[in-house]
Amino acid sequence: MIDIEVDICKTVTDRGRCFSLRACFDSRNDFIVLFGPSGSGKSLTLQAIAGLVTPESGSIRVGGRTLFDSGRRISVPIQQRNVGYLFQDYALFPHLTVAENIGFGLKSWWQPGMPPRMRERVGEMLEVFEIQRQADALPRDLSGGQRQRVALARALIRKPDLLLLDEPFAALNPLLRARMRGELMRIQQQFQVPVLLITHDEDDVEAFGETLVLYDAGCVRSVWPFKKLRQSDRESGTDQTAGELLLGLSLPAHTAAFA
Repeated sequence: MIDIEVDICKTVTDRGRCFSLRACFDSRNDFIVLFGPSGSGKSLTLQAIAGLVTPESGSIRVGGRTLFDSGRRISVPIQQRNVGYLFQDYALFPHLTVAENIGFGLKSWWQPGMPPRMRERVGEMLEVFEIQRQADALPRDLSGGQRQRVALARALIRKPDLLLLDEPFAALNPLLRARMRGELMRIQQQFQVPVLLITHDEDDVEAFGETLVLYDAGCVRSVWPFKKLRQSDRESGTDQTAGELLLGLSLPAHTAAFA
């Protein structure tokens, strides 16, 4: 477990419309879930952590390392943040094979081909994600679950300090979602990397919600130790569904601070 601290403000203007984000939360848990309506600022938060957008003010720290601090004029470049990012559409390169997609994050732009050490590392990732047989296939020839595995392998091959997932199961059918939740749990335990995950699915919250960050209208409304609350709810005999518990937490309430 590592400390993750986010306290940022960001305003985005597009075609005369203005959106303001105010995100503040921290956690030491392995899984942090961002939950809330579409357009509430969750993806913008991930982009700021990854370095794809720059906040106007605030700070971002991962494992005691400052990635951004407006007051100290620190903004670590994207390639130096050591953050893995899985986009909602996976963003695989259509002209590259599975092996080439996975190895892309290790290459410098001037490197031709794949050096032996890189090929060995890619082979290890193909084995971990059980996609050895698809090594020479193109993304168009893969199933949804296989594409997700390739994208995860590419995000993890550099051994990031933090893995960012933007609705990783949204494009999958319900049966495959259940399977891939188990895969993600296994992968997180194997790589020991904290995961920050965006979702609209209460089943994802049920599976991964150690720290639950609730968003609404561009603002973090509350932060909850969801797993602990879920356990307490069951022990009390109430045993609400995840949706019922989420509905109660989404009502106006204090912000729960915890380690």
